[in-house]
Amino acid sequence: DGNAQDWHIGIDDSADDLTIGLGSTLGTTSHIVIDEAGIVRMPLQSAFSAQAGSALSNVATNNAAHTVPLSTEIFDLNADFNTGTYTFTAPVTGKYLLTFSATLDNVDTGATFVVIYIKTSNRNYSDSNTFGINGYSGDEPRVEVSQTVVADMDASDTAIIAVRQHEGTAQMDVGDDGCHFSGYLVA
Repeated sequence: DGNAQDWHIGIDDSADDLTIGLGSTLGTTSHIVIDEAGIVRMPLQSAFSAQAGSALSNVATNNAAHTVPLSTEIFDLNADFNTGTYTFTAPVTGKYLLTFSATLDNVDTGATFVVIYIKTSNRNYSDSNTFGINGYSGDEPRVEVSQTVVADMDASDTAIIAVRQHEGTAQMDVGDDGCHFSGYLVA
């Protein structure tokens, strides 16, 4: 019995789980669940996975970063991902594992480079891919890109995925097939 909140610690006999959670009754709002094999689950821990609902077509070459439309949730354990703005918002201060993968279609040979960003409130994490200067003889029909980072985020900081093409014709698409953004609070 806490001053402002009640907590419970108990054994759930039906599942043989040790449960710690909010509320005075076992099974209400479980925060930590440990099963008989020692596997620990935290069902309210921030974790999400989203995918593109549509392609980002003909990315403009004005050197601006364009947000990738990740409008379909695969899962969102703590309701921290907004499918309308394609934005993850950190619920608490911590270290977040953020990953992104996508395919770039029809990359123009005249593009000097393409940058994929995981843009957070604190800093941008980028990965550049050079194209035209590598001596490609023509447009690249399909380029796979990915990025992983452990980002330091404060409570209410945000993260989005963006892409920028430098020079060349605006014909590159960020395909909706295989375009994913995932995150998990690790510390």
